[in-house]
Amino acid sequence: MPILLGLAIALTAGLLMTRIMRLLNLPNVTGYLIAGLIIGPFCAKLLSIEIIDALGAITTVALGFVAFSIGGEFKISHIKQIGGKVVFITFAQALMAVGLVMGALFIVHAISPAIISIPTILILSAIAAATAPAATLMVVKQYKAHGPVTDALLPVVAFDDAIGLVVFSVCLGIAKVVHTGGELSFYNLIVLPLIEIVLSIGTGFVLGGLLAVFCRFFKSRANRLIWTIVCVLTAVALSEMFAMSSLLTCMMIGATFANLRKDSMPVLERVDIWTPPLFMLFFVLSGATLDVSIIPKVGIVGLVYLIARSIGKYSGTFFSAQLVKTEKPVRNYLGIALLPQAGVAIGMMQVVAQTPGLEDVAQTITTVVLCATLIYELFGPVFTKWALKKAGEITGEGELPAVTMIKNLKTRFSRKGNSCPMSCDVPSVIQDDCKNDNPSTSPPDSFLGPIPTEADYIDTPSIPEREETPSSAETPKK
Repeated sequence: MPILLGLAIALTAGLLMTRIMRLLNLPNVTGYLIAGLIIGPFCAKLLSIEIIDALGAITTVALGFVAFSIGGEFKISHIKQIGGKVVFITFAQALMAVGLVMGALFIVHAISPAIISIPTILILSAIAAATAPAATLMVVKQYKAHGPVTDALLPVVAFDDAIGLVVFSVCLGIAKVVHTGGELSFYNLIVLPLIEIVLSIGTGFVLGGLLAVFCRFFKSRANRLIWTIVCVLTAVALSEMFAMSSLLTCMMIGATFANLRKDSMPVLERVDIWTPPLFMLFFVLSGATLDVSIIPKVGIVGLVYLIARSIGKYSGTFFSAQLVKTEKPVRNYLGIALLPQAGVAIGMMQVVAQTPGLEDVAQTITTVVLCATLIYELFGPVFTKWALKKAGEITGEGELPAVTMIKNLKTRFSRKGNSCPMSCDVPSVIQDDCKNDNPSTSPPDSFLGPIPTEADYIDTPSIPEREETPSSAETPKK
């Protein structure tokens, strides 16, 4: 199959699945992953493994733009407004997840050492700190969430991945030494991770500064968008060439640009308009790589990882937010919104798979991470949306659009006649409502939209009618 045809199939499947997700009132991210599962090589086989491998660059570039968008939220003024509470919560929940997963897996290792090795425990514990910024960002933007939980969520997610990368680099170095039987070197444990972090942040700062300078000479939004794409692609390429973190590099580009340019918002909004097809392909292709048959192979290790990480994320957020005395919605619901895990965790998994000497460890880690990604990305966005709604930052999402659509169709038919022709297809409650409908009453806005009236086709505001005054001929003479 041609690669372009595979792209068309992936986009079509993602778009069609969004309609079903809207009827069920679910986030689009969940629909993209399900679409990938359906058309992937393990189900309908519309996309082969060769095509998915050929489109691997899309996943890398999409993560770069996700990091750039999150970096755009790192304005110094906003961080000062938030204060050190968010930083403390971020460290607490990330380290709590790492600690609980490590402790639980060490208990499993003590019971049966053959189930899981120590290097595997160290790497899985570090991966547990990572969150899915793309899934969280898509849910926030789709439902236009706004409030204290949302304001804390995006910085926490961005800081969380930075902490996760540092912890992962350290744990990976220790795991390589333990697995190969070598000595614990200060250079391998401390120096190499610091070099990677410093190079990534420095490269991102330089590219972000260049982007800010370019915008002084290019005023149109189209040209500024082109320069933004150039900088992100350059960052991803340099990260692959010099073994840097593309996530940290692109995140630093967005943060530097947002703080150096007061007019950065139009550029960031332009990027948001350009990236939805890229994000859709990223999630569809991620869903296509998930093999449902690996779930039985995960066993007790995967189950312990899922439970311990979820408890660690929520408990770390809850207790740390309580210590710094944040708002009650932040304390109760922020931890639930941090459950999704996908792109960054899969990237860490791929690093392990490409590390020489860890081939046997990589098989177990790949199975656990992919299974966890399947579960977290199918249900994590749903939990994120539920948490934001319970916090009062998403409104107007109460009734399932499928039910509203049926009611609206019923009302449309009832306007033509006094009987409901859908009596055989709808529940009895809706049939009773149909009998009592007032045909003159317009239905509320719904999935199919309101019924247009004559006023909807008038662009200018209506002019009130003048009161009739008697003419001069009719005016009685005194």
